[in-house]
Amino acid sequence: MSLFAISDLHLSLSSDKPMDKFGGWENYMSRLEENWRNAVAADDTVVIPGDVSWAMDFAAAKADFAFLDSLPGTKIVGKGNHDYWWSSLNKINTFLSDNNFNSIKILHNNHYAYGDYGICGTRGWINEKGEPADAKILTRETFRLERSIKSAVSAGLTPLVFIHYPPIYIGELNIDILQVMKSYNIERCYYGHLHGEHSHKKAILGKIDGYSMIFELISSDYLLFKPKKVVF
Repeated sequence: MSLFAISDLHLSLSSDKPMDKFGGWENYMSRLEENWRNAVAADDTVVIPGDVSWAMDFAAAKADFAFLDSLPGTKIVGKGNHDYWWSSLNKINTFLSDNNFNSIKILHNNHYAYGDYGICGTRGWINEKGEPADAKILTRETFRLERSIKSAVSAGLTPLVFIHYPPIYIGELNIDILQVMKSYNIERCYYGHLHGEHSHKKAILGKIDGYSMIFELISSDYLLFKPKKVVF
């Protein structure tokens, strides 16, 4: 039983949002499926922190989730900035239940146990100076991250954080997000959102001064559409 992570699948089986037009995304769904089936077993878990589907609602998302559900393993899905289909937790769970997408779980103000670890996370946000709306969203996302981490800690688990937006990028730090992780002694933070060689080169990998956690980029194109095994 292994743990994997991969973000930003950008599935679009019922949406006119093909990613193949972008460099490195050619035949990405077939590559993703082949790599996934070669790496992931039925009793494994895969964390997907955001941008799962381009769909605007549940009806359009159905084909994408059917594809995801058909792949091996349990999938734990968080929210990304392009997950427009996202709704309340109750509505999402009803959608999953009604369609028998039983291998897909939603990460939202909660955690999932994996051995002695707790899978935690939230969407996060980009911290842009002078934008009060961003500050409001960041406050909300910080609360959601801490709530998720607290739920794992209360269960006696060591939290692992999976977040969509990078907490630090090109010198801009989301201090609130980073401080929450620091206060709970988070060992590892996995994030996505960044695409293309230019962005990948600027991604923070490993440790940074003042923080003990290890940062890892798991955007699907960065991983060449192969789920990354989380090694403890």
